[in-house]
Amino acid sequence: MTAKAQNNKTGTFGIATVVLPGDSLHHWGGYAELQGRGDKVFNQYFYYETKTGISYDITKDFVALLGTGRYSTGDNLEHLTKGTEFRLWEQMTINQFLYRIKIEHRYRIEQRWVNGYYRNRFRYRLNMFIPLNNTRIDPKTWFISVFEEVFMNNKVPNFERNRISAALGYQFDKSINVQAGWLNQYNYTPAYAAAKNNIALMFMYRINRKNAVQREHMPSTAD
Repeated sequence: MTAKAQNNKTGTFGIATVVLPGDSLHHWGGYAELQGRGDKVFNQYFYYETKTGISYDITKDFVALLGTGRYSTGDNLEHLTKGTEFRLWEQMTINQFLYRIKIEHRYRIEQRWVNGYYRNRFRYRLNMFIPLNNTRIDPKTWFISVFEEVFMNNKVPNFERNRISAALGYQFDKSINVQAGWLNQYNYTPAYAAAKNNIALMFMYRINRKNAVQREHMPSTAD
């Protein structure tokens, strides 16, 4: 195996998401997301994805989702497979609102067609939000977002990827929040292993139904 501990060029993750959350009155919701990645800071973009999904709120703490997306990867420094991928996935999110600390557990099963070849993948993400000037992430609230996500597959070696992120966010109003921070992605294959630091910028717009039951939401990205 050829191992590389760290790519010395900082990359870029840019994510824009529109979310229609469900509630106890409207159980069905959904989202759409665009994402681009660069091998350098705001330069050498090699990766683009478009995703959408339908969600169903079983309760405010248990949300199921069915998603799909298209992913395009070009020449890159991370040794990611070049080409086009189509993906389906099933997901369950479990939310915990522990006063000031908000915790999200996300479990996902993916069916992937990468350049025509079928693959499975399994993902778990632990996400935590801490509002700084409020006990809830309401309008005009600063907050910290921290997550770690593990990617596994059903072929040896089963471990495929790990992501760790820390970001500072701001909730402008009931609809708009932004986050900016650091994201480290470690990729592993039998032939290559490397980690890469990235600047992560996230924009989210939440559609609020006029007669929706008001409740606290977590500003988590769909990716």
